[in-house]
Amino acid sequence: MTADVAVETTPEIPLWNDPDLPVAARVDALIGAMTLDEKIAQLYGVWVGASANGGEVAPHQHDMEEAVDLDALLPAGLGQLTRPFGTAPVDPALGALSLLRTQSRITSAGRFGIPAVAHEECLAGFAAWGATAYPVPLSWGATFDPDVVRRMAAAIGRDMRSVGVHQGLAPVLDVVRDARWGRVEETIGEDPYLVGTIGTAYVQGLESAGIVATLKHFVGYSASRAGRNLAPAPMGPRERADVLLPPFEMAIREGGARSVMHSYTDTDGVPAAADESLLTGLLRDTWGFDGTVVADYFGIAFLKILHGVAGDWAEAAGAALKAGVDVELPTVKTFGAPLAEAVADGRVPESVIDRALRRVLGQKAALGLLDPDWSPVPPALEGVDLDDPEALRGRIDLDRPENRELAREIAEKAVVLLANDGTLPLARPRRIALVGPNAAEGTAVLGCYSFPQHVGVQHPDVPVGIDLPTLRDTLAAEFPDADITVARGTGVDDGDLSGIGEAVDAARDADVVIAVLGDRAGLFGRGTSGEGCDAESLALPGAQQHLLDALLGSGTPVVTVLLAGRPYALGRAAAESAAIVQSFFPGVAGTQAIAGVLSGRTNPSGRLPVSVPRAPGSQPTTYLGARLAQLSEVSNIDPTPAFGFGHGLTYTAFAWSDLTVDAEQASTDGEFTLSLTVRNTGERSGTEVVQLYLHDPVASVVQPVQRLVGYTRVELEPGEARRVHVTVPADVASFTGRDGHRIVEPGELELRIAASSTDTRLTATVTLTGPQRQVDHTRRLHAVFTQEPGPQASA
Repeated sequence: MTADVAVETTPEIPLWNDPDLPVAARVDALIGAMTLDEKIAQLYGVWVGASANGGEVAPHQHDMEEAVDLDALLPAGLGQLTRPFGTAPVDPALGALSLLRTQSRITSAGRFGIPAVAHEECLAGFAAWGATAYPVPLSWGATFDPDVVRRMAAAIGRDMRSVGVHQGLAPVLDVVRDARWGRVEETIGEDPYLVGTIGTAYVQGLESAGIVATLKHFVGYSASRAGRNLAPAPMGPRERADVLLPPFEMAIREGGARSVMHSYTDTDGVPAAADESLLTGLLRDTWGFDGTVVADYFGIAFLKILHGVAGDWAEAAGAALKAGVDVELPTVKTFGAPLAEAVADGRVPESVIDRALRRVLGQKAALGLLDPDWSPVPPALEGVDLDDPEALRGRIDLDRPENRELAREIAEKAVVLLANDGTLPLARPRRIALVGPNAAEGTAVLGCYSFPQHVGVQHPDVPVGIDLPTLRDTLAAEFPDADITVARGTGVDDGDLSGIGEAVDAARDADVVIAVLGDRAGLFGRGTSGEGCDAESLALPGAQQHLLDALLGSGTPVVTVLLAGRPYALGRAAAESAAIVQSFFPGVAGTQAIAGVLSGRTNPSGRLPVSVPRAPGSQPTTYLGARLAQLSEVSNIDPTPAFGFGHGLTYTAFAWSDLTVDAEQASTDGEFTLSLTVRNTGERSGTEVVQLYLHDPVASVVQPVQRLVGYTRVELEPGEARRVHVTVPADVASFTGRDGHRIVEPGELELRIAASSTDTRLTATVTLTGPQRQVDHTRRLHAVFTQEPGPQASA
């Protein structure tokens, strides 16, 4: 079908290229001038160079990836370019030049000269060869520090924009429901408020650099049955509304995210990619989202081959478009010829294509891609001689010192000291036994979406591209006078017991054992953590628990260090380790951060974003359980965690006191203000994380025993005190009632001021009065903290 609408143009500039006109007018003019094929071409991406016979980085990639004839496609235009830097190792400058040339080819081939949106992964840094690998999102959560995450995201965005990328596929806002799920490392934690605030900060940072942030995975992916990747999500509407949706709601409302990626999962039989009530009814009609909805890779085709709700590719395309999906990624499959044929035979109305196209072109206009002065030359190549590509090699540095310094700051703030009998910090040990599969492995600090683990492993002859000091290297620098003996003991997951005897011998000859255990990040079974690397239980992989138990029997104090993508049950080591240091894939500066904590150079301030289980089979559970999820005399399984959400120790001590409440009663549309004093009573500076939990003892529907509604980091010098104030609006007590509407009920509440979900320090009992009140997405989302100097300590 060809559009016959006449469009006014001037000899100099078509309406759609006029930046002085409103975006809507420009887009309408362009749509009116397009043929059906040109419209459809803007609604899919192309993945140049993706492998169809090896190197899989997306589900069913081998089955779904087909050769694309660009010469045949480009005259109609192209919506997106998939991962021009993240598909194979390429020098950043040469990659930028290649992207420039591809964009020139795209704009020259089509009638309208519309560039493609180039998107990339950026979950733990820009996923490009040679780019800084930052800590994974689970470490962001461990910082309890939105500001540092916002600064990191802005740095990532600037690097992406400098080489011509427009859109980043991050952050992941899935809330952990079962830690056996392989993608736990990609999440921010098990609490929706923590995920929402940290994730929103990431969005703000990325968008501040001009990069379109993409929220994923909308919604329910992390609630898959038994923690299996792509499994159905057995949740009710209330769990979805109160646990899984709030982070997305916050990131859209406060973060300004311009894109959302649908989830692979189905909920109660309805796949997210075909859920009109979710992608249009809630996301757009209720929340007012006006950006683009993009498909998770091959997710539209999965409506046919995995979900069985479409009989052919055209039916899958029509279902996704009707639901509200705008862009097919990573490459054209259902939105090409099958969609055109479905429009021609009347199965899919052209109006749903125009609706998606309006959003896509509106976003391209906002990015400047429709402007007459748009140039394919990215900022990093401006003013550079492009005629000699080899002379460009090494010109662009994506791992600059300021990036690594920021990565170091996050890694240090994210290290969690779980336990310590006084062994840490280490006091100039003479002999250290450094044992374990991650003790001398540089990539042990990287998550599955870092470029080396995601793509680089498929190219073993190519250098890793970034400096990754091992813990052996950084401990040697941290303790230059110590004699460090290294013993692998066993592999991450090979089950080999042959090296345990050597490790125990090394332990017996040492003053202290540092056991470095955990995960190897990978994809689809190539690792122990990461996409498609789900765990049958939360026992340490392979023979690592055997190694740890043998070390505990050596008679030498054991400091257990975990470089992992999920929490693990540690067996007897949870109680018998001299100290336990938890780090979640901390990135390029991770081993320096851990060494600093071990030596005491850094005072740890990280807090657990996920609970550490007491037993490997006690999952699925999070601290958000209701009363029936707690320890009970009617079950022999104890779900009590070894270390609860929010837990973390430091090398100093804090006293909490003098809790006051401005009023013990407030209306259901009112607020409370609490104040307390936090004092550093130790001998060194440190950071306390004050956490506010809400307990609703009687409600019209079952509630979790408690849930986080606010937090703040309090940095104090020895003897220093701060008066911490927190204003708590009644809205944060809202939940989804029996009729499906979010309500604030009158009644008694407990506001628990705590050092963790298992360590309440002060409690205020308050009462909401007046009528039950219905609230919506415009409700107040935060308890607001402020700090001022506290009373001075007496002499």
